[in-house]
Amino acid sequence: MTMGILDEIGAVAGQNMDKTKVAGGLLQALEQHPGGIGGLLNTIRGNGMEDHVNAWASGQQTTATPDQVQQAVGGTGIIERTAEHAGVSPAVVTMAMTTLLPMVVQHFAPNGNAAPQSQFGGLAQQLLSRIL
Repeated sequence: MTMGILDEIGAVAGQNMDKTKVAGGLLQALEQHPGGIGGLLNTIRGNGMEDHVNAWASGQQTTATPDQVQQAVGGTGIIERTAEHAGVSPAVVTMAMTTLLPMVVQHFAPNGNAAPQSQFGGLAQQLLSRIL
């Protein structure tokens, strides 16, 4: 299932890229994000996507459009930091995050409760190992 999602990311982004780069870049950016995944979730919820976060946290594959992603995380710098870490454009990151955000929320914030930042590194490695 995960490989299908990654193939979809590559197709949506319209580029022949290493599909793990964006996921890895996002995880690196989240490690540096103020408040970590919990801070990002609070921002997303506060920007009108609480229903999406709740659905993702419960394992539902509710999709978000690139415009919704931009609205939800725009101004946090997460898109730009992810692009920098991944070596791709912010537009590619925004497109990929339509699929990655649900995976990240489900993995790092099951039932809507963000994992402690101290556990982030280990959980990130687990998620990346599933993507690879």
